[in-house]
Amino acid sequence: MLFIGEKVGRSGDAVDIAVDPLEGTNLCATGAPNAIAVLAAAEKGGLLNAPDIYMDKIVVGPSCKGQVDLRAPVEENLKAVAKALDRRVNDLVVIVLDRPRHEKLISDIRKAGARIRLIGDGDLSAGISAAVVGTGVHAVMGTGGAPEGVLTAAAMRCLNGEIQGRLVLTKATDADRLKKMGITDLNRVYGTEDLAPGKNIIFAAAGVTEGTLLKGVRFFGDGTRTHCLVMTTIPHQVRFIDTIHATDDPDVKVRF
Repeated sequence: MLFIGEKVGRSGDAVDIAVDPLEGTNLCATGAPNAIAVLAAAEKGGLLNAPDIYMDKIVVGPSCKGQVDLRAPVEENLKAVAKALDRRVNDLVVIVLDRPRHEKLISDIRKAGARIRLIGDGDLSAGISAAVVGTGVHAVMGTGGAPEGVLTAAAMRCLNGEIQGRLVLTKATDADRLKKMGITDLNRVYGTEDLAPGKNIIFAAAGVTEGTLLKGVRFFGDGTRTHCLVMTTIPHQVRFIDTIHATDDPDVKVRF
């Protein structure tokens, strides 16, 4: 991991980077789906220097962009998503991290009538799924890491989705730490372009375990096979890269 504000490299143009070398460590350890390795980059100032604390988030896809408000009741946001997608609230699938802190959120979603998909870890990969048509995910709600919120925002900039986030203070020292970082409005709701304001954004993710969008690393006798997602805002591209890393052996056998 890089610590917040760490500088690396010696020369060249300055860029901001955000890294999660393994999003879903528990998922990887147990062989569960959707563990990924992630990096986002932008020109200097293009990614928010987010503190390593919690963030309350809502993530939706392009069709629902501009229709939700993190400050609004859960039922109101779900009705807005359903209207934008021309669906019933009962047809919506909302991903929520399976945590005790989400007990009320889960209750509110069920009361509104939407379906819930609880996940053990990996709200970043869940956010990406919400912004891709055909995954069967329509929104992500709940509290997760703020740095992951920045990475999600970088992905949303490439996918034309939306994330809204608000920092959550859980310790008495959090407020002082935020003020030292120049964050004075502790109730501010950050939008996608607040979290990732850069014009030239690159987002890259590699599947570690099998997932909704990316296959995990696969091993065979003469090498490995990886599946990656690379997205950019300039040019606006979304690429899936399937790579076979063969061993340096004259008798290598490549498997498909």
